[in-house]
Amino acid sequence: RSQFTLDDHYQRAVRDCFVTWYEQGLIYRGYRLINWCPRDMSAISDIEVDHTDELGDLVFIRYPATDGGQGVVVATTRAETMLGDTAVAVHPADQRYRDLIGSTVRLPLMDREIPVIADDHVDPDFGTGAVKVTPAHDPNDHEMGQRHALETIDVMTDEARININGGRYAGMDRFEARTAVKNDLANLGLLEKVEERVHSVGHCSRCHTVVEPRLSDQWFVAVKPLAQRAADAVRDGRTTFVPARNAKGFMHWLENLHDWCISRQLWWGHRIPAWYDRHGAILVLRDDPSPEEVAEHGLRQDPDVLDTWFSSQLWPFTTLGWPDDTPDLQTWFPTSVLVTGYDINTFWVSRMLMAGLDLMGEVPFHTVMNHGLVRDRYGKKMSKSFGNVIDPLELIDRYGADALRFALLRAASPGQDVPLAEEWVEGARRFANKLWNAARFVFSQLPDGTAARESVDAVDLQPEDSWILSRLEAARAAADEAYACYDVGRASQTLYHFIWDEFCDWYLELVKQRTDPGAGAVLTTVMDVALRLLHPIMPFVTEELWRTLHGGGEVTLVRAAWPVAMPQRRDETAERRLAILQDAVTALRRFRADHGLAPSQRIDVIAVTGPEQRALLAEGVEAVRRLVGVTTWSFADDAGDIDAHPVGKVVMPGGELFVPLTGLIDLDEERARLQRQLDNANGELERAERKLSNDSFVAKAPQPVVAAERRKVEDWRVAISKLTAQLDELA
Repeated sequence: RSQFTLDDHYQRAVRDCFVTWYEQGLIYRGYRLINWCPRDMSAISDIEVDHTDELGDLVFIRYPATDGGQGVVVATTRAETMLGDTAVAVHPADQRYRDLIGSTVRLPLMDREIPVIADDHVDPDFGTGAVKVTPAHDPNDHEMGQRHALETIDVMTDEARININGGRYAGMDRFEARTAVKNDLANLGLLEKVEERVHSVGHCSRCHTVVEPRLSDQWFVAVKPLAQRAADAVRDGRTTFVPARNAKGFMHWLENLHDWCISRQLWWGHRIPAWYDRHGAILVLRDDPSPEEVAEHGLRQDPDVLDTWFSSQLWPFTTLGWPDDTPDLQTWFPTSVLVTGYDINTFWVSRMLMAGLDLMGEVPFHTVMNHGLVRDRYGKKMSKSFGNVIDPLELIDRYGADALRFALLRAASPGQDVPLAEEWVEGARRFANKLWNAARFVFSQLPDGTAARESVDAVDLQPEDSWILSRLEAARAAADEAYACYDVGRASQTLYHFIWDEFCDWYLELVKQRTDPGAGAVLTTVMDVALRLLHPIMPFVTEELWRTLHGGGEVTLVRAAWPVAMPQRRDETAERRLAILQDAVTALRRFRADHGLAPSQRIDVIAVTGPEQRALLAEGVEAVRRLVGVTTWSFADDAGDIDAHPVGKVVMPGGELFVPLTGLIDLDEERARLQRQLDNANGELERAERKLSNDSFVAKAPQPVVAAERRKVEDWRVAISKLTAQLDELA
């Protein structure tokens, strides 16, 4: 279903939209103030202007009164535009200038008499409270000029040079003229002062050139009625945003929208379907005029092209056949979900919503799911100048597409930017390898290497089988909930935890020695459902493994049914039983690590627990023996009943496990080793505490350094506590 916006079909759709809106009076040609890029030599829309705060000069200029009085001082950041001033404005309630309203002042450098007017738009707190009015070069001034019927004087060329209306400054670049104007005002004694001031400067989003507001003949869309319908659709819930907070900014933008300038002076794009006859009359046509009509009326087509978002706004329905009434259009429009970055809600989403409601009579999508932008590991914007750009194609070549997808999606919450580092992609590849190796083990356990034919409902289940099926259902429910609210990051983390921590680290270890039908049926079920759930996030590895699991051939995971809810599989008893077993295994593994025991060394365990824990551990004792290397396992009613000494004590929820140490380790050597470690830990703790007690260090050192020392203190205290406990065991 590939589409290109310059395909013949798409061009017909764009022209149909233009002509329809022109016939409705929504598209018109007018001489209006627009954003002009002097590098691209083209008009650009408001949303193609990026505003950045920059340090510049706020220039205070005195405009002398024509009657010989002091006149008024105005403040501006764009001194060169004073060449086109046609008034000075003050707020009608500003008592400082009450007597000046209605009088005239003389425009410096141009020797032109201009009026002092009162307008509510003026901010009395900005500068001196008096502002210069340049209707041809500022949008607010333009509106003020229209309200007061002021003359409009354009002083710039398309290249942003001063034109003949700028007098002796004609031919100068705008920034060159800015300096010259300030110097000449200073020589005349009319430059009162210059202050450094941070102010917002508009830049072309394509080439980053400073944009120039100027009057120009362009094509516009009267967006007010279109925007009102779009706002109503969001307000009444026909289209919703995820996250919901993004709707607020979207609505604010719609409610303050100006008419959309859609003509561009570029070489590439959809040509505007308008022709001018020899008398200047405009003809807007759905079909090109014939050569005879061109010759008869002297027709020439408008040379401009349309803003790229004009064609892009038709995407949801033009890709389905519009303006023709096709079966695809009847079946699939309106669509369900639009997935897009929050940065183009105004550029694209708003346009599609307005066009869909007007041309199709309904919203083009019911949900707008906004994802964030990819940043570097510190959340900083990627830029060549920062040297932090990550090339996704290089990461795919190195780690695979699934690894990159998982690294991105695992960190993605709706509307939040996504940090990315290469080692996170490498970690995601390790997860893919873990899944691959788990699947290979599953295949090896099945009679013919493919899915077991037995259903889990038709076989005898062991406790660990009931546990993993219960955890599978919990993971399915959590992933479904996350997917339903478009929180793919939470779904990714849920499935990662289930597959790695529960299925691979526990269940596969528990069933390695089993060959019964129940194990095969459960392995098949868990692998099948897990692959289905993970498929939207890691489509390639899951597709390959699922097809292998189901015997290959024409079967494909992308067409398989989504896992259904099976609440009957939740088993709290099985989960509680396995939780106790996991606690015991984890505690004993930690004991082995703390005492540096080799994998080949086996231990004896005496368990002192409550009745419930005792019964559950007794059921799983064979698994504990195998997973931790236990030779004998016994129970005692009380720690005082244990004869073997010395013993190591391992605490677990609901009980204690004791490991006889005689013959297991060299007690004297172990005591000496632990004492050396304890002495070293005490020395490091004392050193860190001494640093933190130095007020000069805490006050002058960078905060991350101070924080690191505080962490050292906590870490050494924990280490000392553990070492002391181990020495006590050996006493």
